[in-house]
Amino acid sequence: MSIPKLRKKIDSIDARIVSLLDDRAKVSLLIGKEKSKTKKSVYASDREKKVLDRIKKLSKGPITSAALDAIYREVMSSSLSLEKSLKIAYLGPQASYTHLAARKKFGSQVTYVSCSNIPEVFQRVEKSDCDYGVVPIENSIEGAVTHTLDPLIDSDLKICAQVMLEISHNLLSKGSADKIKEIYSNPQVFGQCRNWIRNNLSKAELVEVSSTTRAAQIASKKKTSACIASALAAQVYDLKVLKKGIEDFSHNITRFLVIAKDDVSPTGEDRTSVLFSIKDKVGALHEMLMPFSRNKINLTKIESRPSKKRAWDYYFFVDCEGHRMDKKVQKALKELEGKCKYLKILGSYPL
Repeated sequence: MSIPKLRKKIDSIDARIVSLLDDRAKVSLLIGKEKSKTKKSVYASDREKKVLDRIKKLSKGPITSAALDAIYREVMSSSLSLEKSLKIAYLGPQASYTHLAARKKFGSQVTYVSCSNIPEVFQRVEKSDCDYGVVPIENSIEGAVTHTLDPLIDSDLKICAQVMLEISHNLLSKGSADKIKEIYSNPQVFGQCRNWIRNNLSKAELVEVSSTTRAAQIASKKKTSACIASALAAQVYDLKVLKKGIEDFSHNITRFLVIAKDDVSPTGEDRTSVLFSIKDKVGALHEMLMPFSRNKINLTKIESRPSKKRAWDYYFFVDCEGHRMDKKVQKALKELEGKCKYLKILGSYPL
């Protein structure tokens, strides 16, 4: 078949796709009206997972699962914006990795609100200035983001979803590499690029700032300054990419949490996050973890954090497989509650 005929065929398919997208949008508007009657949240991460899983199974190729995920992310983002004008708070400014993670989860059709620090993200959602918040929680190389752990202790917000984002760090500047006197970035990023900096720019001063995009803003004003940030930050702040992929390890992944006021229904493939404090005695932590072992629940993470109320008093953050409504998880948490000083369920959400 000739190219003109093939293109005509694509035009016909496009017409059908647009018509079906309009039909889907109309149904989304009806769903939004029904949700408004019951004051249900517009975004439902459990429903999102089911939709994405189902459409990937429907495809017989050659389109990839990753491509379908990206396409439907925008389709669902458009539907969300029709149902309600959603506002998403994130650790900013624009083009930060948290901003990229938020866009990966919610698409481009919602409103994003930049926050200068992690507590502000929580406050925006708590005060209903924003519907959801996105914050970093851990990196595969550097570990936990402690600035997120602390607000989780005191906040009533729930974890309703997670986002995994592969991180690639780039050296950006207005000038050339041989003129760089100082490099700006946040502490975690410096940790992830430690070896590359030592081997290539060991004489440069490392200046810690609140975010990678704040670093890009500063670097954009001086030719002797550089920053370590995303490729998107280079576009936004008109910087040159002097070197791509300067992270010390490949598969550098940061996990982000989506926080909200609402709980999430089970999907069958979930994770539950809890925090607890223990009595100060020998073997106390082992005793706290036994309910999970007895109920054959896999723990995917355990992290300690000082309570700041008393010396050597700690909170423990635990992630386990399963939803808090699952019978064996319920049983384990009930046993745990009877043993520990304090227990808080931070949320159950899709994997």
